[in-house]
Amino acid sequence: MTPQDPLAQLRDIQLPATGGWWPPAPGWWLLAMAVVLCVLAASWFAVRQHRKHLWKRTSRHELARLKQSAAPTPEWFAGINALLKRTARQAFPDRHPEALTGQQWIEFLLETAPRDRIASRPVVEGMVASAWQPRPSVQPDQALDFARAWMEAVS
Repeated sequence: MTPQDPLAQLRDIQLPATGGWWPPAPGWWLLAMAVVLCVLAASWFAVRQHRKHLWKRTSRHELARLKQSAAPTPEWFAGINALLKRTARQAFPDRHPEALTGQQWIEFLLETAPRDRIASRPVVEGMVASAWQPRPSVQPDQALDFARAWMEAVS
């Protein structure tokens, strides 16, 4: 190299140092906030749905408990009627089914029954009447079948 050669005196291009990963650019901050808001909204919605359908799960568990203790006694039939009234109060709050008794309660159950209303009439009448009669006129498994079908239809 000669000192007269001006190109030999040039240095290589020096790149600036990288900025590093912190702090992130404003776009990443916006993305992070959007993700956090989406997670919070999804969590809120999930908790709300869980609480909204709690009565359905509770009713199903209560029906399973009644199935385990099925007996042709007035107390058992009173229990299944009470369960159906609690379920009806949650499913039809504007109609106040908890205040219905006797024939009005039978008509309400048949009116809101999913299918076979005519065939279900003897079972429903027997189920309601067996709550206060010493000898039930319907078998517990028939009452359980109707209650299960009715609860699935209204919930």
